[in-house]
Amino acid sequence: MKNIFDKILALILIVIFFPIIIITAILIFFKIGTPILFKQQRPGLHERVFGIYKFRTMTNEKDSNNNLLPDEERLTKFGKFIRKTSLDELPQLFNVLKGDMSFVGPRPLLIEYLDLYNDEQSKRHNVKPGITGWAQVNGRNAISWEQKFKYDVWYVENQSFMLDIKILWMTFLKVIKRSDISSDSSVTMEKFKGNGR
Repeated sequence: MKNIFDKILALILIVIFFPIIIITAILIFFKIGTPILFKQQRPGLHERVFGIYKFRTMTNEKDSNNNLLPDEERLTKFGKFIRKTSLDELPQLFNVLKGDMSFVGPRPLLIEYLDLYNDEQSKRHNVKPGITGWAQVNGRNAISWEQKFKYDVWYVENQSFMLDIKILWMTFLKVIKRSDISSDSSVTMEKFKGNGR
């Protein structure tokens, strides 16, 4: 039932937000450049890898050694606006429509983290990853990795339709308030380096 609900809601929202999606894409083209979409391989349900879509918020500027500059130097003013308003997440509606993601679930993280999880943290892959989740409405990038994983596992073990509705409502309020976008020391979340490190 959750899968049917996800796909119907995704289709409805794609239709509703289609003008905003097009306008955002055009603005990114002129203000940041191409590619307009950021695509990256992420592990999903049972660690099956899929391509996640987001609107691009950073430039591809590199240093003299051809290495990408730090995130805070590549994140543009317009890119910050897109993140604060969560417009960068809109392309993930197509991930939900394809069945790779759900509206609610643990956020899909980097493939390189898979070998760093302990057995408890690995439970986050027992459900489909989500556009939003229990960790996102309880701190998002402003909490530690350990706390974030605890919230993810709690959701896996306590998921229900009413909990999903609660999380979606709390997400709406977070977007309106534009809170918890960044961690205390970075424009994004610092990389997970393993437990106890």
